[in-house]
Amino acid sequence: MGLLAAALFLARAPLWISTALIAGASLLVVMAVEPAFGLIVMALAIPFGPLFPIPVSGVNVVDLLVVITIAMWLARGVAQRNLFFRAPPLTWSTLAFVWVCGLSLTQAVSWREGLPEWLKWVEYAAVYLVAAQILLSRRAWWVVGGLLMAGVLEAGLGVYQFLRQVGPQAFVLLDRFMRAYGTFAQPNPYAGYLGYLAPVALSLALCGALRWRQRRRPSDLWIGLVCTATAAALIVGIGVSWSRGSWLGLAAASLLVLGLHARRAAASLVAGFALLALALLVFGVSWLPEAITARLGDLGAYIAGPDPAHTEITDANFAVLERLAHWQSGLRMFTDHPWLGVGIGNYAATYSSYALPHWYQALGHAHNIYVNLLAETGLLGALAFAVFWLSAAWQVGRIAGKMTRGDDGAPYRPALAIGVLGTLTYLTVHSVFDNLFVQHMQLQLALLLGSLLAPGATRWTANSMRYTWLNTQ
Repeated sequence: MGLLAAALFLARAPLWISTALIAGASLLVVMAVEPAFGLIVMALAIPFGPLFPIPVSGVNVVDLLVVITIAMWLARGVAQRNLFFRAPPLTWSTLAFVWVCGLSLTQAVSWREGLPEWLKWVEYAAVYLVAAQILLSRRAWWVVGGLLMAGVLEAGLGVYQFLRQVGPQAFVLLDRFMRAYGTFAQPNPYAGYLGYLAPVALSLALCGALRWRQRRRPSDLWIGLVCTATAAALIVGIGVSWSRGSWLGLAAASLLVLGLHARRAAASLVAGFALLALALLVFGVSWLPEAITARLGDLGAYIAGPDPAHTEITDANFAVLERLAHWQSGLRMFTDHPWLGVGIGNYAATYSSYALPHWYQALGHAHNIYVNLLAETGLLGALAFAVFWLSAAWQVGRIAGKMTRGDDGAPYRPALAIGVLGTLTYLTVHSVFDNLFVQHMQLQLALLLGSLLAPGATRWTANSMRYTWLNTQ
């Protein structure tokens, strides 16, 4: 009777509703059989979540995918009487950071703002821990592939916006182009999203190319070509965002990835970088294109910048002064609340009490993740984040070291590790200028770390045209 009623409803409903319901039901069935499919769909959906909102404030389809994927993993384990949990690396540092963030809510003036921000990190921890249970065998590569595919689509959208001048008037660039912003409403988070992925694609491309030169296997050639095209698309997308922080982060991450892959060329890379720095010191930036020099010329102001409260505001210095003003406000919050801050997610809620003259409008965060953490979670939160971040770099670096030591019998896992290490480097640099843990971007990091650090999955071997990560337990 229920099936008949459902069939009648689908027959009479508008086509788009019927199609959505059938697609959703099919997705649930597939996820019930294989929860990893939910992680793959999640990887594809992260940048496009705002296009599919849910009638709950601040929630979209990505949050729904997180809940359903975890529920399906639990349900499958219970049904098979095979539900167990293997704690991956970073478990305790991740949970400690989430706990301190939750503790900071005791200082919050607005739980309405703070609770969603805390739940964002709860969601990150849940996805990382569950992904580490699911992403064994070849599933990890499907998730990485989904992340890169979504990145290429987003980069393509950004290039279209750049060339066709699609966007708000404020993003017009050089009177001919438009700063790319993708589905992120702003160029900086758009560039940050691509910056998570570009080092991974670059590392896999280099590994494929080097292996092809050594062994002449078609699988290595195809991996090298596909990942090279992917890396190029992501880098172009970052370029047309016109985000200075992203450019700096990408430069640092690329140097790291290139240096770790080309051990013999590492000294040459360092020498080349030193020569470039010397050229900038001696000749300035006049030999660079004018558009680039105009964009990079005021970076020094962030280090020894003017006082934003007593400097005349112009179009040329507005971006620098705005960030400096919000950094100072965040540091004043930290000074008044040194241990637990003003409460996670409460930077904007308390900003009016710490705003500098002329800078009364809160931006939602301090445009610097380190200042933002100090302001919202205090010294305890900042230390917990530092432990988590350094632990992640250490764990990923251990795997990346297998390639740098020449232990490259199964090279693609260490290559992925080098790419993820590049991602951490990128985020470390770009986060000086922005908060890149917005619009579910932190879930990309959870999926990358979950793919790489899943316990029991430690041996990757070649198999014809693909590489498979085998569960050795």
